[in-house]
Amino acid sequence: MPDKNLKVLVVDDEAAMREVLEMRLTEWGFHVVLAPDGAEARRLAESERPDVVISDVQLPELSGLALLQLLKTGDRDRPVILITAYGSIDEAVEAMKLGAHDFLTKPLDYAKLRAALAALTEELERRGRVRRLESALDKGAEFSGLVGRSQRMRQVFKLLDAVAASDASVIVTGESGTGKELVARAVHDRSKRANGPFVAVNVAAIPEGLAESELFGHEKGAFSGAVSARSGCFELADTGTLFLDEVTEMPATLQTKLLRVLEGGRLRRVGGTREVSFDVRVIAATNRDPLPAVEQGILRRDLYYRLNVFTLVLPPLRDREGDLLLLAQHFVRHCNTKHGTRVEGLGREAERTVGSYGWPGNVRELRNVIERAVILARSGWIELHHLPPFLQKDTGEAGNVIVIPAGASAAEAERLVILETLKRVGNNKARAARELGMDVKTIRNKLKEYGPGAGDE
Repeated sequence: MPDKNLKVLVVDDEAAMREVLEMRLTEWGFHVVLAPDGAEARRLAESERPDVVISDVQLPELSGLALLQLLKTGDRDRPVILITAYGSIDEAVEAMKLGAHDFLTKPLDYAKLRAALAALTEELERRGRVRRLESALDKGAEFSGLVGRSQRMRQVFKLLDAVAASDASVIVTGESGTGKELVARAVHDRSKRANGPFVAVNVAAIPEGLAESELFGHEKGAFSGAVSARSGCFELADTGTLFLDEVTEMPATLQTKLLRVLEGGRLRRVGGTREVSFDVRVIAATNRDPLPAVEQGILRRDLYYRLNVFTLVLPPLRDREGDLLLLAQHFVRHCNTKHGTRVEGLGREAERTVGSYGWPGNVRELRNVIERAVILARSGWIELHHLPPFLQKDTGEAGNVIVIPAGASAAEAERLVILETLKRVGNNKARAARELGMDVKTIRNKLKEYGPGAGDE
């Protein structure tokens, strides 16, 4: 059944035909507006703003084809179905060239008309969803390259603004793929250092023997292969921001030297004899909770306190209720620009599949999946077959079956259904609650009853 608010304008100079169409369309669940001629139809199109127009071709004064041209000028995306008792191939071809959605002949095949309207309803509904997402992106859901309107992300944006206004050191924590470098760039771009350089380095990816040179630079001949002097990341980031990713993976010896450099505001290149001053704000990041790393002696306590003036915690995608499809549309828009494609958004099945997946790789994984789908689709809509095989596999019936042992009590069956549903949706309690017809508070109370570890509580 279509949305009850979906409005259809019927244009026909025969009163009997208008009445029959009104009866049929109302029976199918549409709201119907009637016009006896093209002039009235044009007026009603402006005042009533119908979603779909069904018009006879043979009309007094203003023909259906002329009306089609006028309607498409006013709203090129509004679907128009033309009907005629005098159909010809040439007329149908001309109608399609002018942008008609379909061309039907009298006597009408109402099954065919209903099928055409059902397809249009689906198309209009998904266009409406995309328009709402695009509107949200244009009205503040995008924040310095970050996208989100969930409560968790609004809290991040608020703290990010406060952090950017200072010059204090920051630690950004969050699972892999949550966008820690994007946050660091946002802090930099909104700070007084925005005109300075932003230098990012993954300290876990640097061979231990080269880490000191990478950060602090070296002089010519300092070691084998040092054929010329080289500035390190601190010097390159002077007057700007240095982003140290995966700081908890930094070798202990390098941590000691880093602390000394940060506290003194001066460094000495490897093999050098003079000290070089610098003016750098440091933002560090880690995909693990830094406090256990401190307790285990992996991260120096004094270095942690030196870096951790502010902490920005990025939530995983599964905990960002309302952000998933918004991010997907953002990536569609970005990939269209990048690849010269004309993809409009996610089709219904693709949207359902993307929405039910747990996204362990977070925003990075979602971005890669959408980029792949956009490249494959090229235009129109991303459908299920454009998604990677592992996502298509997850939509099979086997993945939606929950096995309840024979003889299980009602309470045990409920427990299995809740826990398996949570597992399937990546522990997103709000999504699980929607699928199960429960509220989130009930889900949380049930998990408390089940004890520690249930639902990763």
